[in-house]
Amino acid sequence: MMTTTPSEQTMFGIPCGSSFIQGDYKWPVHGEDFATTNPATGHVITHVARGCRADVDAAVDAARSAQPAWAAMSPSERAACLQQLASVIGDNVELLADIEVRDAGKPRQLAKHDVAGCIEYFRYYAGAIDKFLGSTIPLGPGYLDYTQHEPLGVSAHIVPWNAPINMLCRSLAPALAMGNSAVVKPAEQTPLSSLKLAELFSDYLPQGLFNVVTGLGEEAGEALAKHPDADSVTFTGSVATGRKVLHAAADHIKPVVLELGGKAPQIVLPDADLDDAAAEIAKGAFTNSGQYCDAGARLLVHDSIAEPLIDRIVAIAAKLTIGPGAEDPDLGPLVSRQHFEHVCGYLSLAQEQGAQTRLGGAALQQAGYFVPPTVFTQVTPEMRVFREEIFGPVLTATRFGSNAEALTLANDCDYGLAAGIYTRDINSALWLTEGLEAGYVMINEYFAGGVNTPFGGSKNSGYSRERGMVALENYTRLKNVVVSRRSPTT
Repeated sequence: MMTTTPSEQTMFGIPCGSSFIQGDYKWPVHGEDFATTNPATGHVITHVARGCRADVDAAVDAARSAQPAWAAMSPSERAACLQQLASVIGDNVELLADIEVRDAGKPRQLAKHDVAGCIEYFRYYAGAIDKFLGSTIPLGPGYLDYTQHEPLGVSAHIVPWNAPINMLCRSLAPALAMGNSAVVKPAEQTPLSSLKLAELFSDYLPQGLFNVVTGLGEEAGEALAKHPDADSVTFTGSVATGRKVLHAAADHIKPVVLELGGKAPQIVLPDADLDDAAAEIAKGAFTNSGQYCDAGARLLVHDSIAEPLIDRIVAIAAKLTIGPGAEDPDLGPLVSRQHFEHVCGYLSLAQEQGAQTRLGGAALQQAGYFVPPTVFTQVTPEMRVFREEIFGPVLTATRFGSNAEALTLANDCDYGLAAGIYTRDINSALWLTEGLEAGYVMINEYFAGGVNTPFGGSKNSGYSRERGMVALENYTRLKNVVVSRRSPTT
């Protein structure tokens, strides 16, 4: 962290040391900033504002002032505006992808895929605005009872670093669709795409409707979560921080959407197509260098096919390219030095606890924060790498002998976000699905689904659902109205 004075220096057109409040870039109240770095090199990209409580106050005040007029617009007017925002993103795919490549270390094609997903979120929720219906409830003659959905007001969004712009749009689009305003606190590791998106949207939204306060989690993030005039909080991130967000929000009894960690199992039954399964398992484990909450990090494989399947996975993973995101490899760097050291600690721990290294197992000796695809076998439930979230390109393999044992192993974890199943036997697949403690189950294809499929978890993976029509419930309150009809006097 350093303290500077306002600068004319810009990166991607973002003034050094700024947040985005009330429709423009703003210098922080206390004049402090911090660096954001390129994880492929460890070098500083630029500095952004180290927002404090006063900056959060200003952003929430701006959002509070802008929200009533936005909510008063007709559904078709808000839908047209969201369609415009989708077009704005579409016109700036290359720019926004460039930012994600530099700030988050993403391979270029993956960054473009994330930005394309943002377009779909705004298009989908633009189309959903006038289809999120209330209902009438039959109370009998002489009564009319109906429900209606009302916006909450100011929505707070605390965004993670693993898919910064995509995760932001996932919650921002439904919040705006339902007539709310927004204050965003991006992850300190990856603040730039949120700032640029706010700038790009500023010509199309009422001033102050969408604000971004950059800063540290324990400062700006906590101040936003506990702010008395923020009417809801959406948080994606670690379990430990999720608990802090819940505590912060509890003082004002506000709704909280939580998507937290994961340790998703990928279960392979004996009749699975091994070539297809291996390709999907590798995709689920190693995409984005394993930095997804729903990454399929635990391979659970039947004894009879374990060796040929693992051989196939290792062969696929060994061919994956790794390098700076600008070179568009299969895997980019981990997001920061701190996270790099976290993942490397688990590599050592796995080997200390008796796991066998079939591939990888150590960081690359080069500049940047690179860990190659790693496969550990002979992993047992007692090992920490079996049950703790590593959030890196690490796949652990554990064998089972029956469907019942596979289900027990899959559920032997504090997380319950996602799971994958590979089989030709639909009866076994559905039996496993019914018993899995996971909010999102994929059969024969990992990362299947899209903006219209509800996503969320159970246990320590959080609650509520994002994506799909059900996500609109996160940003509205339901009001019931009952009318007692009197008999006419004439």
